[in-house]
Amino acid sequence: MDNTQLSATLAPAGGISIAAVERDTGLGKDTLRVWERRYGFPQPLRDAFGERVYPAEQVEHLRLIKRLMDQGQRPGTLLRQPMAALSEQFVGKPSTVAADEKVDWVIPLLKEREVDRLRGELAQRLAREGLERFVIETLPALNRRIGDGWMSGEIEIFEEHLYTELVQNQLRISIYGLARRGTRPQVLLTTVKDEEHLLGLLMVEALLAANGASCLSLGAQTPIADIIGAAQATTTDIVALSFSGAYPWRKARDSLVELRAALPARIALWAGGSALTGRGQKLAGVRAITHLRDLAPALADWHAAPTSRGHV
Repeated sequence: MDNTQLSATLAPAGGISIAAVERDTGLGKDTLRVWERRYGFPQPLRDAFGERVYPAEQVEHLRLIKRLMDQGQRPGTLLRQPMAALSEQFVGKPSTVAADEKVDWVIPLLKEREVDRLRGELAQRLAREGLERFVIETLPALNRRIGDGWMSGEIEIFEEHLYTELVQNQLRISIYGLARRGTRPQVLLTTVKDEEHLLGLLMVEALLAANGASCLSLGAQTPIADIIGAAQATTTDIVALSFSGAYPWRKARDSLVELRAALPARIALWAGGSALTGRGQKLAGVRAITHLRDLAPALADWHAAPTSRGHV
């Protein structure tokens, strides 16, 4: 976001509203409030109505934190470092743009508003590569390229949203074509409340469908009680959740512990996403999916387990 755009979102007290910060950074309002309370950053001002507003430099700081989180770093560590140290860390990392030269085509198409061409390019690559390779290799590279472009100001936030929507639509088309009813396992997919990132969940659903699972998606931000109710009211074998890097680890852990305690033992609980990197294995009764490539082996293990054979 350039200075002109930032000025357009300034609240009366000289800051950016929390809703605008959420849209601009991808960090949820609850996350911002938890960080403020726990780490003392960000430090919002208050407008004439007592609502939180954020100085522009803090928003830039938050954008940098979010980008480094997307690369696998933990928010607790990042929030204790000054912006200068984070900037050096980011600059010091090998450029993913150079590593992902094969996906550089996405930026010009976005900048030129070539929506139909971009949609067609995504569809053609998926057809050439197959769904699994497209989701495991191409989409992560595209997502990194978009993230780098957003972080550097090369693309605008609405262009990132446009890209995400086109990819999500493409995945939904593929999932629909693979839909299987009555096959097992039946996997219930969703995210918990305040976790609104849907693209990762769709990538998981696409791979599960490609490997023969029957998927039932509740979309994003489903309350725990509703997840439990849906799992018990259907023939669900596995509940699978996704947690992005912006989601607080403790909240993810508490949600998983609550779910594991409430779900019948016969229902497996899987969880993946950046928020669980290096931590998910510590949760009893939860299978941590550390990489998209782990989904096919996890399905094979489920089929081989005595509990799954006993339900046939």
